[in-house]
Amino acid sequence: MNRPDEWPEKLPATARAWLQAAVSGSSSVFPLQSWQVDLARALLGSALCDALGIVSLPPGFRLSVVIPVYNEVGTVKQVLDRLVATELPMEIILVDDGSTDGTREKLPALESQYPVRVLYHDRNRGKGAAVRTGLAHVQGDVVVIQDADLEYDPLDFWSLLQPILQGRADVVYGSRFSQAYQVVPPLWHRAVNRWISSLVSLALGRRFTDVETCYKMMRRDTIAPLVPLLRESRFGIEIELTFRLARQARARFFEVPIHYERRWYSEGKKITWRDGIAALLCIARYAWVRPRRTHPQKDDSGP
Repeated sequence: MNRPDEWPEKLPATARAWLQAAVSGSSSVFPLQSWQVDLARALLGSALCDALGIVSLPPGFRLSVVIPVYNEVGTVKQVLDRLVATELPMEIILVDDGSTDGTREKLPALESQYPVRVLYHDRNRGKGAAVRTGLAHVQGDVVVIQDADLEYDPLDFWSLLQPILQGRADVVYGSRFSQAYQVVPPLWHRAVNRWISSLVSLALGRRFTDVETCYKMMRRDTIAPLVPLLRESRFGIEIELTFRLARQARARFFEVPIHYERRWYSEGKKITWRDGIAALLCIARYAWVRPRRTHPQKDDSGP
């Protein structure tokens, strides 16, 4: 039984709706109220609900989405459409990093159509600089980074949120390489990513499968103290964030498989082999970041 219309009719209608949503990629059943989540877990089980991203949101919850943008005139509106389609309560902070292809001129109109706040760099400073600018302005409970192309699917936010909302993690990485649903990447691209992730894993004593992923979701109270310390202006921000979150914030990490549709250089992909070399230099640099010292609490119970 591979199609929704082949599922047993005796399967509860609610369960069929959730399973159909999972197969079609639709978010129409979200967001769910707490009683609906409880019902889903009773019908489907916790493991399947975790896989489907079925989770209830705390009252007043808001997700902050930081979007660094540089010359993405053809995709930025589609990305905003995808974000809105998640039906998550969110603030969207878009940072234009000195675009010259017409993106910059398009943004004021988008700001009036979508729940987005646009910040501008006067010149191109790099993805890391745009991420730093965005992180300095977030107000939500949880923060995630979203590229302005179409490689990543925001519907994965529901699955990424689960470990944080369940109190199991402070930081969740969306791994492109821990499942098979992806465009087959060039061998060098996969090899470099695996090599970089392995080196970071060795340096930190934790096993990461994809430290270069865009989808880094973090509790705001975890990332906020680190924002003034961030220095990287290009793609090295991925390495710096990982080391600072692990060493200085002592964050609990979690990885979740995500969907990934790799685009090619003819479609505007910007990262190159030079950034791979820069990532190695960043590993060497941030491997020496010291853990944050923790001071024992004073015992006031005595006389």
